[in-house]
Amino acid sequence: MHPVLSDPLSPPMNATVAEDALRPEVLRIATYNIHKGVQGLWRMSRLEIGNLGLAIEQLDADIVCLQEVRKMNLREQLRFADWPSIPQADFLAPEGYEAVYHTNAVTRHGEHGNALLSRWPVVHSQQRDISDHRLEQRGILHVELNVGGSPVHVLVVHLGLIHISRIRQVEMIHEFVRDEVPADAAVVVAGDFNDWGEQTSALLRTSGFREFEQGRFFTYPSVLPVVQLDRIFVRGLTPRGMFVPRGRIWRRMSDHLPLLAEFSFDATSPAPLAAPRTRTPSRKKPAQSLKKRLRRPW
Repeated sequence: MHPVLSDPLSPPMNATVAEDALRPEVLRIATYNIHKGVQGLWRMSRLEIGNLGLAIEQLDADIVCLQEVRKMNLREQLRFADWPSIPQADFLAPEGYEAVYHTNAVTRHGEHGNALLSRWPVVHSQQRDISDHRLEQRGILHVELNVGGSPVHVLVVHLGLIHISRIRQVEMIHEFVRDEVPADAAVVVAGDFNDWGEQTSALLRTSGFREFEQGRFFTYPSVLPVVQLDRIFVRGLTPRGMFVPRGRIWRRMSDHLPLLAEFSFDATSPAPLAAPRTRTPSRKKPAQSLKKRLRRPW
């Protein structure tokens, strides 16, 4: 029996946490490949970005790592009347969250990349190109967060489709962490690893990263998940549990299901930088259930 997370569909907090807030006992992190906010093919495609916004809000994660996020796309903007007037990362951010986005790929009609949504204050962000060949543009989105006075470095990744490319990209992730992240800082590497055989995941485990290992958490394809392409690896944090939301609502929004995990800080993690003042975060009016709020028909 797997450890059970608190209900991911409970009313969300949706409040920014002040820089002087206490470091939490549990840090909830989600990763989600949103398929550019559109599902279906050609004439049968439908815009799901509004539903994705509601879904991300209901996950109630402190940190949300997103892949295949549109900054803009002129063709789809003309096709869909409800296309957001702002970049998707900003549109998807729950009230009070900070959104960080960097482009990986520029196409004829627009551009897309990785994004991070955070309830905790953003200290710094940067992008590192890890493209292995000219046919696939890939990158690391690195965001440093202040989590109750403790630095947490988050790397949002979307690895390549070719096995040898993924191997080289994991090596580049290792080099980036070595060069850009303090050795004693908490680190999260999350995203779509495109790893059907788990070889690249094994490389991360042998270098000090770990993930929740009690059970299997298939995320792809969303209609009938048979493989876990999406991963959350950590260093300086302790995995406590993992969860994959399932059902008709979730499988209609993207070709991936979201992966949700909870972590606690290791005893060896640096203590908060200063004694924080207590603060009770404000709350929005309780949200309706996700099923009631999503558009119908299914």
